[in-house]
Amino acid sequence: MSTQSDGLAGRDLSVAPDAAQLCELRPGVHAWVQPDGSWWVNNAGAVSGDGETLVIDTCATVQRTHRFLTALGDATRGTPIRWAVNTHQHGDHTYGNSLLPAATVLIGHEQDDRILFAGDLLFAGLTPLVFMGSVTGALTTLDWLAGMTPEVIVPGHGPVLAGGEIDRVLDEHRRYFQFVLSEADRGLARGATPLEIARDARLGEFADWADAERLVLNLHRVHADRAGHELDLVAALCDAVTWLGHPMPTSV
Repeated sequence: MSTQSDGLAGRDLSVAPDAAQLCELRPGVHAWVQPDGSWWVNNAGAVSGDGETLVIDTCATVQRTHRFLTALGDATRGTPIRWAVNTHQHGDHTYGNSLLPAATVLIGHEQDDRILFAGDLLFAGLTPLVFMGSVTGALTTLDWLAGMTPEVIVPGHGPVLAGGEIDRVLDEHRRYFQFVLSEADRGLARGATPLEIARDARLGEFADWADAERLVLNLHRVHADRAGHELDLVAALCDAVTWLGHPMPTSV
């Protein structure tokens, strides 16, 4: 049986905003990587060239976004930000938009020089979360990502991936989503609720991932899809806290 401590061992909840680093992946292409990648602690990035900069996502708080934009300005010698793209609408990736220059134009998704900013389609070393879309759709998306043949992926949360790390993380996601679907279908066949299914599930290879309580949320997603109704987000979050035994921790 899964317990509230699964996936939490070894997590450093004291990770501060100043632990984030701006990494240059290619000339003019930067990733802003924030440990520990758990709830509300996301990655962002930027692409600069021809005297202009495109920002890819911002951060959850004023402090974290300010540090990102300051580091980016230092690295690009003040190259003005002209455009911004949000990989999706979650607050950890968008709340900092308010700190962008007023003239910044929001545009669509971005891949540059085989560097893919994947947003929350990928979580490196953390439990994936499927609020929007579906778990089956998330599983299918992995082949779409692989088909882009990126050399580097900046996930929505967790460390930057390159080389064999990309295939490893994609395969981990495949196994996890298949696990969620299998547990959901087996539990629903006996009339169990998402919380009951999660309590009976054995996380196995995924037990050491941070934010293990997302299993409950992902099971709620499958349950809603199978039943043909909207996800009850409040009920899903309450069940996740119940499974965990305390409020969900974050180092934001």
